[in-house]
Amino acid sequence: MNPDVVYLGVDVSKDSLDVCFLSESFTLPYTNAGLRKLLARIAKHAVPVHVICEASGGYDHPLTDALHEAGVTLSAVNGARVRDFARASKLRAKTDRLDAAVMVHYGTAMHPAPTPKPDPATRRLALLITQRDSLVANRAGYKTRLLQISDRFLCEQTKRCIAHLSKEIAKLEEMMRKVTAESSILSQKSARLDQVVGIGWRSALCLCAQMPELGSLNRREAASLAGVAPFNQDSGRWRGLRRICGGRSPVRRTLYLACLSAVRTNAILKTFYQRLRAAGKPAKVALTACARKLIVLLNAALKNPQMSLA
Repeated sequence: MNPDVVYLGVDVSKDSLDVCFLSESFTLPYTNAGLRKLLARIAKHAVPVHVICEASGGYDHPLTDALHEAGVTLSAVNGARVRDFARASKLRAKTDRLDAAVMVHYGTAMHPAPTPKPDPATRRLALLITQRDSLVANRAGYKTRLLQISDRFLCEQTKRCIAHLSKEIAKLEEMMRKVTAESSILSQKSARLDQVVGIGWRSALCLCAQMPELGSLNRREAASLAGVAPFNQDSGRWRGLRRICGGRSPVRRTLYLACLSAVRTNAILKTFYQRLRAAGKPAKVALTACARKLIVLLNAALKNPQMSLA
């Protein structure tokens, strides 16, 4: 335990913050006034405070933004890891206040790395991409239903819905390009990624927004964070199949779709894919291996701008 740091756990809900600090539990409204009260409590403490909260995909943003603005160290951690830690510690009961206390124990035992302040343009691009992906999925659903509809009225209505969604998707893509162009960081990174054969502009923007760490990782970290690192399944003399798990599913999906094109057009990945298939590997296993090779290549390309991509 580090005596120079005090951990504070926060369980974030839609309307409230459940806080555990110095063995005291209390609840604050999740409003600007509530955030100010929390910051005031932290400021009164002489020893530096490290806040632990779950990365909840949006609910945590007002809290983390306020903490970053105040210069408070924080870690927005994976909720699954905190729950696994609680089970390993035999803490089976679950309430919001108990969750906040578990985060304090988690921070004390695991010392999670601080979460850096997010780039506003990168965060906005990620929100735009999430919205676009949602509309694309809805449009695909309407297109599937259109094939099953025989009623003329419903058929025409479905076509109008598809046309409307297509227009909205185009608007989102235009805004994605605009946000990227206005950010020197995003424009440089996306331009570099776009130089890799098989990576289109949409894939480049998705990787920039959903994996902003790309370019600052080693090869193993890049593959693991993207969810394409193979994990052993061995026990004694038994050797199980290697499987991928964890990581960021949107990044993994982007890589997989990019590889469907890259194994035909990218000389490096094409040769690698054909060698794996010739060795008897199933197509999906070979594609997954190519996805891992691709994310390692992209990470290296950003890390070394002078590296040849031929």
